[in-house]
Amino acid sequence: MKLNTKHFGEIDIDEKGIIEFDEGIPGFETAKKYVLLGTEDKESPFGWLQSVDMPELAFAIVNPFAIKADYDIEIKDEVMNKLGIKKAEEMLVYSIVVVPEDMTKMSMNLKAPVIINTSNKKGAQVVLDTDTYAVRHYILDELNRQRKDI
Repeated sequence: MKLNTKHFGEIDIDEKGIIEFDEGIPGFETAKKYVLLGTEDKESPFGWLQSVDMPELAFAIVNPFAIKADYDIEIKDEVMNKLGIKKAEEMLVYSIVVVPEDMTKMSMNLKAPVIINTSNKKGAQVVLDTDTYAVRHYILDELNRQRKDI
């Protein structure tokens, strides 16, 4: 299937890779179908969550565990059941990234990760029931903290 995107031009997507977000992403509830782009690159923890319904919409995403090794989340059983996740191996976790003009202020949303079931291609952005993590966790600050700990 061809998709004419704002950020990547015309791309070919495999319809089998379309992830269904029944409730959309908060603020973008009408966009329910997405594909992952660039997430198979082992050299980079970053990728894109590209909307199929709204080709002008794409979210920069990151594997939060690659940036914050001690990121530890608990997903409620209700969410796991809704997404049909039976075991951890079929679950992908991403954080939406905000890239402002000042790149040193690039942040990831650890409070509301994107959870994807790789088996049935269901996804949701889930707000965690904890105050441990912030909506804006500064990526460069975290990487600098880790370098100091080494």
